[in-house]
Amino acid sequence: MSVFNEKSADKLEAVATVTTKRGARTITIDEQTHWLYLPTADFEKADPNTPNARPRMIPGTFQVLVVGK
Repeated sequence: MSVFNEKSADKLEAVATVTTKRGARTITIDEQTHWLYLPTADFEKADPNTPNARPRMIPGTFQVLVVGK
């Protein structure tokens, strides 16, 4: 995940690159604390017989990653 600071309406500054867990894509932000919340889960190993198939989520492994300073 790339983190940017909006310096002005037309200028962004790269701040950091944060490694997240596989599958953590959808982000919401708490505008007061600036913490990010990324839902994800654990996934099954890829099946070599179906290389383009989407990996299946392992039931009961849902989690929310919390990223902040």
